Amino acid sequence: MYHTWMRFLTPSPVHHRLGLVCLGVGLQYGALPTVGPRTLDSHVAVVISTGTGWYETPDGRRRTVTAPALLWLTPGIPHHYAPDPDTGWDEGFVGFTGPATATYTELGHIEPDRPVVALSDATGPRAVIGRIARAARRDNPLLEVETGAAVHELLVALRRARADLAPDGDPVLKALARDACKPMSVADHAARHGMTTAELRTAVRRGAGCSPKDYLLGIRLGRAKELLAATELPVASVARRVGYDDPAYFSRLFTRRVGMAPIRFRAQESRAVPGGWSNQVPDPDDPPRI
Repeated sequence: MYHTWMRFLTPSPVHHRLGLVCLGVGLQYGALPTVGPRTLDSHVAVVISTGTGWYETPDGRRRTVTAPALLWLTPGIPHHYAPDPDTGWDEGFVGFTGPATATYTELGHIEPDRPVVALSDATGPRAVIGRIARAARRDNPLLEVETGAAVHELLVALRRARADLAPDGDPVLKALARDACKPMSVADHAARHGMTTAELRTAVRRGAGCSPKDYLLGIRLGRAKELLAATELPVASVARRVGYDDPAYFSRLFTRRVGMAPIRFRAQESRAVPGGWSNQVPDPDDPPRI
């Protein structure tokens, strides 16, 4: 005996241009039938909340699946899996496609080489799958947009739920973020953590999906934008505060990455107000009293 609910969607060509679209969503539990062997043309994320089962790789090796776990079903790669026939399992699945899948794969959010991923907790991903299921009602005028947006959210939730990674990054990433605006090279950061540059590169790529240089640069430029928008500091002072002793180099780098010069960014985004600004993230549920 098993229980299944599923819905399949057919987004229009214009919706595909959003980058990600949802092709289907389902919730199943119990002694479900064996899936495959089969090969799909799109991605499917299968989240196992409770129970055990197996997954067989294309070379015939069978792996045990123990909840909470994620199964990545990747286009063009044969797969074959099933829950334990005696106990079954509880699963939610979402099928999706779009050009953004290539970028999510590059960033490490989708892992074709790891079809079975242990999760620390399936609560977050299952909550997103539940929202997709509720949005997938046929009379929803925002059906394709709402479900497509939720696929982005699901990929973030799955990344946070991976058992081998801390939800908000490991201590190395936190330390890099804290020290990003100091005038230090990538080699300096690596040495501070007792790592080689190659080891630091591997750690940052695994945790943040990019190189240490890009990770540090993103934080520096974000901070520079805040200073340009919320203060009247000269550009040279902003450059020094985010780790660049050469203001001309900073301006060239800012212009290349942001698409406009620091002075133009300030002219467009200036938010300087009497009383200064805070670096503390505000609580939207507790706005200040005027």
